[in-house]
Amino acid sequence: MIAHATLMRARLPRLFLAVSFVFVSACTSTTVQISDAPDTPFKLATFGFTGGEGTTVGLVLGEQILELNGASGHLVAEAGLSAIVLPGEMRALIEAYDTAAPRLYQIANYFQDGADATLPFVHAVNAVRITAPIKYPWNVLAAAANYKAHAEGMAAAPSGEISDGADGISGATDDAESGGGRGGFDPSRIAEIDPARDAPVMFAKSPRSCIIDPGEPYYIPPGRERIDWEGEMAVIIGKPAYLVSAEEANDYVFGYSLMYDVSDRGGSTRREVSMFPGVNWFDGKSTNRGAPFGPFIVPKEFIPDHANLRLTTRVNGELMQDQTTADLIWSQEHLIAFTTSILTLYPGDVIATGTPSGTGMERGEFLKAGDVVEIEIEGIGILRTPIEHYPGSGT
Repeated sequence: MIAHATLMRARLPRLFLAVSFVFVSACTSTTVQISDAPDTPFKLATFGFTGGEGTTVGLVLGEQILELNGASGHLVAEAGLSAIVLPGEMRALIEAYDTAAPRLYQIANYFQDGADATLPFVHAVNAVRITAPIKYPWNVLAAAANYKAHAEGMAAAPSGEISDGADGISGATDDAESGGGRGGFDPSRIAEIDPARDAPVMFAKSPRSCIIDPGEPYYIPPGRERIDWEGEMAVIIGKPAYLVSAEEANDYVFGYSLMYDVSDRGGSTRREVSMFPGVNWFDGKSTNRGAPFGPFIVPKEFIPDHANLRLTTRVNGELMQDQTTADLIWSQEHLIAFTTSILTLYPGDVIATGTPSGTGMERGEFLKAGDVVEIEIEGIGILRTPIEHYPGSGT
């Protein structure tokens, strides 16, 4: 964190080189000049209290989380800053970020060495209930087969596995010897892809039905024995975006989080007869509770290189996925350009950028009740999801 903060100070202008004190009149009131530049990296979280209702947005510094308006009020009282009301809901904060950001930077800079834990707006991160950061985005879109090694691994998955061809979901059996790979999927064409010209395969997840909080269980539906792990970097959109070019795309990004793209690879209740051969994305990707999300959002100004972040996935502590976002076929810029050529993205919307190699489908292994999936992206956090049977399923 210290090295990262030093890097950000080198990259970003400082409005003040030091904290100075200006005494006004003969009274004891004091105005403290605090930098409103992004000198101190922080994360953002939506949180509540165990057993309580309601949530608010907090600023995360190390192992502490500060309620935004409580911290801002403290700076008003102690440092003489002007009063400001900050949004208490993450999507509203993203929409108002241009106005709110200077005060967030001041809070982070003021408390950069840690806040007094006895202050009423200061909490230990492990003592609060962290929820999904946005409930709910208008859109959650995800990219299929967007890491080269994963695409190649899906094509080479153990024989007899059900596969969608594009991302190992459902609807087509092994078709490798018929010339099209699995279900028509042909990873040999990866070398021909021009991300600026060619479209990625995207699918949608229902935000309201799919998003669950960090630490909440994913329930295996009855008769679905082939639930997979897929850890993904989530790009959070910062402002309305339509017909955005790849060159402009980064201007529309707010920050980064984690998403678990739960994938249902089939099971005993799978329907195989259809008038439409090929991929049934809804069946395989829109499974209930199938988008664990969080725990934090890191604003983009604190991610020096989004195109080279390490992503790992562990199941019961065993490393399953380990790649960096440098291996994406379609970068976030091309994903934003493509999706906004079709529809408008709104502040708080999520693009899950695809999963690295090492999925259960590639290994011929699937999750069972009692397993724990942990997805980590360096500098952002760890998303933990226990796996359980659906309550009352009798299994």
